[in-house]
Amino acid sequence: MADDLNLVKSSTFDDVTIRSSEQANDQNPSSEFSIDEETLIIRMWSLIAGRIPGRSAEEIEKYWIAKHSATSTTTTTDN
Repeated sequence: MADDLNLVKSSTFDDVTIRSSEQANDQNPSSEFSIDEETLIIRMWSLIAGRIPGRSAEEIEKYWIAKHSATSTTTTTDN
């Protein structure tokens, strides 16, 4: 946990997001989320927002959707 906090302190949020995305893509680049996984993600927005002071679940969700859409569009057009 302390290592995770040090990583966040030494990196920008976008850097962490990019690394996480790259790691996920390296592990299984063509995987789809199951219905159970999607349900869990939807249910966890408020918990995620609770970990980021000053952000609501809706703000976090909108941010994620915007970033995910931009990444998907870029990835699709690059191939």
